[in-house]
Amino acid sequence: MAKRNKFKIKHLPRLLWEAAKLWNLHNPWRLGAVVAYYAVLSLPGLLIVLISLVGTFWGAEIVQGEIAEEISEAIGPEAALSVVEMIENSRNSDKSFFATIMGVGILIFGATGVFYQLQISMNEIWSVKLDPDASIWKVVKDRALSLGFVMVIAFLLIVSFVVSAALTLLSSFLARLWEPGLVFMAKFFEFGLSTFVLGILFVLIFRFMPDMKIKWRSVWLGGFMTSILFNLGKILITFYFGAANPDSAYGAAGSVILILLWVSYSCLILFYGAAFTRVYAEKYEEDTHPSDFAMKVVEKEIIIEKGSEELGDD
Repeated sequence: MAKRNKFKIKHLPRLLWEAAKLWNLHNPWRLGAVVAYYAVLSLPGLLIVLISLVGTFWGAEIVQGEIAEEISEAIGPEAALSVVEMIENSRNSDKSFFATIMGVGILIFGATGVFYQLQISMNEIWSVKLDPDASIWKVVKDRALSLGFVMVIAFLLIVSFVVSAALTLLSSFLARLWEPGLVFMAKFFEFGLSTFVLGILFVLIFRFMPDMKIKWRSVWLGGFMTSILFNLGKILITFYFGAANPDSAYGAAGSVILILLWVSYSCLILFYGAAFTRVYAEKYEEDTHPSDFAMKVVEKEIIIEKGSEELGDD
């Protein structure tokens, strides 16, 4: 096997440009819209599962409050209130034992739906498709993988809450030593913590989501670069929502529109990171190959007829 070139920092601009071309080639706006649609459908189930898992260690009410605060900062208090109402309506309904068991199953299935659709989008970025001869167990495996990502998010939330509590104590200590710089240092630590936690999540997504056999060393740079872009993009998206107020024309449905827009715009950054990871892996690391029950594809367009200005209307 031919030895791959070694990555150098001077190669980064060219990699970023090649990733942008690949990103644009796969129509990320359409992929982001699809994931956003399924994210709204999966949101109640996803949040209830996360709150139940993390709430076991931290307290359900505290976790719900933290999630609502994050949503409020990202897309506004009205959207956060709507999400809280979704959670309460799903949790407080009286059901029989059988209905409860069915409800839990539906919640888990719904919570994994957005990750399943995200996997399909990742496969498109990598130009890989599911083998038509694959059995139903492949679908079951993918759903199990999606559930695994829900568990990973729950674990990262626990870590995030613990570290946030530690940072609060540190901030109280620093306030007695250097109060004028407290706000800046708190924001800096918060950005660093968020970047680290999201970086781990994106590394896992880029490593396990596509139906590709990818080496670990191929995903670290793309994962943490995406986390930085994601946090910077979150600031810009929040500013856009505050200035443009895109939900004002939709009335009662405005909160849902904000969630759709936020997820869709965020997916644009995620898919760019996936495109960068593919470019990097194919250029600097070992050859990548489709995983079991998947196949690499190249789609070509065949021109059957081409219009001409010389042909006028009859």
